[in-house]
Amino acid sequence: MRVTVAVDIDAPVEEVWADVANMASHSEWMADAEHITFAGDLRSGVGTVLIVPTRIGPFTTEDWIIVTEWEDRRRIGVIHVGIVSGVGAFTLEDVDGGTRFVWDEDITLPMAFGGPLGEIVAKPIMTAIWRSNLRRLANRFA
Repeated sequence: MRVTVAVDIDAPVEEVWADVANMASHSEWMADAEHITFAGDLRSGVGTVLIVPTRIGPFTTEDWIIVTEWEDRRRIGVIHVGIVSGVGAFTLEDVDGGTRFVWDEDITLPMAFGGPLGEIVAKPIMTAIWRSNLRRLANRFA
């Protein structure tokens, strides 16, 4: 299931990156992320492992996320391991002095969450939640 959402933020890439690079703060703008803890000492960069209890409606899971790409002021790529698997990335682009923030994920739901059928139902819900998350992120710079 591929979900891609984007928002234009009225702040330069450097400012948005400074906020997004603080991965512990993601649960402040991601409504589905209850909190974030780290496995190990890394808090940023390739190899950082995040443990994120995630709730969407009545469904909860513990999402393990491993950072696989880290390009300062440009991109954070991840893989999801555990009951929900897949790959994703945040990409930042300079647009007219502001920032276009793109969140792209390709994830697979397990049979416990309905598998491929569950993905058909989940995609519009997750898209709406993630769009709302990006509005919250943009409002941090308003």
